[in-house]
Amino acid sequence: MGKVGVVLFNMGGPDSLDAVQPFLYNLFSDHDIMQMPKPIQKPLAFLISRIRSKKTKKYYEIMGGKSPQKEQTLHQAQALQDALGDNYKVVVAMRYWHPFTEEALEELFKERVSKIILIPLYPQYSKTTTGSSFNEFDRKIRRYIKSGRFTVPSTLNGQKKPYYYSSNIPIKKVNCYFDNPDYIDGMVSQIKECVPNYQEYFFLFSAHSLPEKIILNGDPYKRQTEKTVDLIMKNFSGVKYALSYQSKVGPVKWLQPFTEETIRELASNGIKKLAVIPVSFVSEHSETLYELDYQYGNLAKELGIENYIRVPTLQTYPGFIRTLRNLIVRYSSD
Repeated sequence: MGKVGVVLFNMGGPDSLDAVQPFLYNLFSDHDIMQMPKPIQKPLAFLISRIRSKKTKKYYEIMGGKSPQKEQTLHQAQALQDALGDNYKVVVAMRYWHPFTEEALEELFKERVSKIILIPLYPQYSKTTTGSSFNEFDRKIRRYIKSGRFTVPSTLNGQKKPYYYSSNIPIKKVNCYFDNPDYIDGMVSQIKECVPNYQEYFFLFSAHSLPEKIILNGDPYKRQTEKTVDLIMKNFSGVKYALSYQSKVGPVKWLQPFTEETIRELASNGIKKLAVIPVSFVSEHSETLYELDYQYGNLAKELGIENYIRVPTLQTYPGFIRTLRNLIVRYSSD
């Protein structure tokens, strides 16, 4: 009897300034995000990544020269491994930078696995995030079955060690947990710890934006994000709040209102104490450290907002690790 394999999915981020352009190239090459004719997608992705990398590098310079997402995701994986115990094997699969999905699979199949649980570090489902990661996993598994990739020994510390892979291993996918009680409790506890006098603050939930066309085509991300916010706010009676969206790219119409515009409006309405809560992120990266902290934090100060608190992402917060553990145990027993 083998272990239950757990694959944690996240976006990934450049681990150096030199990695910014290839990271962006991988991102814009993803057809689940940039839906353009496939014959021209990679050449356009190369061009876009070269143009955008010059500006984007400045963000990462402010952040210390890299994204912390890899380290934080690995810490989440370790915390989850500790919570699950020795009958499970947890690995990390990043979508656009190391460790990629194929690297996660090679690590996973160094041990005998009887079942695989796929779980995203995206609480709300979107085809552009969870869907893209699952599609990449499916492609890699099909390729390995066809090529027999795992039928040959690997070299580990100079010694041969076989990969243990079988195409008969059942695979289960956790699509989302936007309304999971453990996840909501974790968010509520985190907010109360960071904003002890929360009754005095306006809550601004900020989520990653998406092109409106994706939502109109049936993507549930917006609806699920709104539901998450509603469930959280049931624990903060009387507190005023809003939901906004950030990180728009390109000329198409994106989900609104935008976070920057909302901060300007709140300031003009006399709001002096603002708590900004990232609702669709569970680790820190450019959207939190650069946009929310640096860009919008400075904007709020310029506009006369006297107290600007940005609630941290959940990372290894016990309530969040408990959420992931309980979901995995449940899916393991089904």
